[in-house]
Amino acid sequence: MTEFTTDKLIRMFTTIAGAIEANKERLSELDGVIGDADHGVTMDIGFGAVTEALANLDPAGTEPTQVFNTAAKSFLNAVGASSGPLYATAFMRAGAAVKGRTSLDRDAMVAAVAAMAQGIQDRGKAERGEKTMVDAWLPAAEAIRAAAEEGQSLQACLEAAVKAAEEGAEATKAMLASKGRASRLGERALGHVDPGAASAVIILAAIAGSATA
Repeated sequence: MTEFTTDKLIRMFTTIAGAIEANKERLSELDGVIGDADHGVTMDIGFGAVTEALANLDPAGTEPTQVFNTAAKSFLNAVGASSGPLYATAFMRAGAAVKGRTSLDRDAMVAAVAAMAQGIQDRGKAERGEKTMVDAWLPAAEAIRAAAEEGQSLQACLEAAVKAAEEGAEATKAMLASKGRASRLGERALGHVDPGAASAVIILAAIAGSATA
C-alpha cells in the first residue's frame, strides 16, 4: 500500500512549490483579469518559504503533523495576502487530522485533504458558487471521500480529487464573483477561471503526482 512517510510528505511540498513556480505567470495572468495580478507570485513566494522551512526538518525525528504545521507557519509568515491565512489554516487542519500518525495511508491522506478544504472554507467564509478556490477544494474533498468509501486506492482517490477540482475550477467561468476584488466586476468576471481555483488544481495534482514518486 502506498503511504506518505514524513520524507515523502516533505518532497510533496517541494513538488507543489515546483508546480506553482512553473505556473506562476499563468496564475498571475488569470488574476490580472479579476484581481491584483499577483496570485502566482504570492503563491510562489509562499511555497518557496515552505520548502525552505521544511528543509530544516529531520525526517527521521519528525511526524507528518509537524510537517503540516511547519508549512502553515512558514506560508503565513511569507504571504500577507488573503491566500496566506487560507492555506495556513488548511495545513494546520491537515496536521490536526493526522495527529499521532508516523506515516499517512489512504484514509489519513483523505482526512488531510478533506481537512484542508474545510479549513479554507471556514477561514474564507465562502460557499460554493461564489467564484473562489472553494469551488475547486470542496468538490475535491467530496470526490476523495467518495472514492475512499468505494474502496479505491490512495492514488485513485487523489486522482478523483484532481478531476473534481478541475471541473470545479472550470465551472467558475460561469460564476459571478461575490468575494474580493473580483466582486466589483459584476458580469465582467464571467468567462474567466478563478485564479485561486486554478492554483488549487495545481496543488492537488502535485499531491496526486507525489503519491507514486
